[in-house]
Amino acid sequence: MAIAGFGEIAEQLRRSTVLIHSGGRGSGSGVIWSSEGVIVTNAHVVRGSNVRVQLWDGREFDASITACDPRRDLAELRIDASSLPAACPADSSQLRPGELAIAIGNPLGFVGALTTGVIYAIGPLRALGSQTWVQASVRLAPGNSGGPLADAHGHVMGINTMVAGRLALAIPSNAVRDFLAAGPYSAWLGVSVHPVRLPRASGHKFGLVLLDVEPGSPAAQASLMAGDILIGTEEKPFQSLDDLAEAIDGKGLRLLRLEFLRGDYSRVRRVTVRLGGSYDGKDRIAA
Repeated sequence: MAIAGFGEIAEQLRRSTVLIHSGGRGSGSGVIWSSEGVIVTNAHVVRGSNVRVQLWDGREFDASITACDPRRDLAELRIDASSLPAACPADSSQLRPGELAIAIGNPLGFVGALTTGVIYAIGPLRALGSQTWVQASVRLAPGNSGGPLADAHGHVMGINTMVAGRLALAIPSNAVRDFLAAGPYSAWLGVSVHPVRLPRASGHKFGLVLLDVEPGSPAAQASLMAGDILIGTEEKPFQSLDDLAEAIDGKGLRLLRLEFLRGDYSRVRRVTVRLGGSYDGKDRIAA
């Protein structure tokens, strides 16, 4: 099916999509949300300390992280620039399965790559908590994270975040709007996690294995290591990704007592993590 003006729509999306470099740990994508320098991306894209943004015309800027929410995997950046080609957000509550989906990003070093598909579903996925996802049959690769998922008019209906099976998962544009309205977010543990089902012999059903622990983070200071499996707090066990996000949610200095497994799963260990302070964009949830 031919779409009138599709080439122009795609080009405008490319101009609203940026390339993000973060601390020498790879690159990702972002969306210009405001012509005055506001950019939206995934929290896991900006987990490094030095964030640089490259625009479609080749200009590069240092970026500051002005808000971040690891629970929704969103980050707000600001650069010192104006009159930028901002994207036009869609109302994600109006999306329906079967609609055309356009993804723009910078996968594997290819700047401004485009792929198309259709909306498969809108809603939560089992094992990923209660968060709503725009699920689309578009092909994503490393580097697409943080880029736009748009409709046939070029309106951004979500921020591409991860792949589950053969589906791309995007954070709905309405969730992005709510995130930007909420302002800075201070919860930071400093880990990358992946949900796992534990063997019966461990006595636990669900855990979150630590894929990476950021040096100097609250998790590192508490001596947590990659390979440890978080199973809950002293108050309750984890049953989904949302449970960890809720446990670290909050502002100000505070202590969190976590339970975890290490090695042969034979003994539950406990550790106190000191939370609070500013967020440096280093939490992420992997699937």
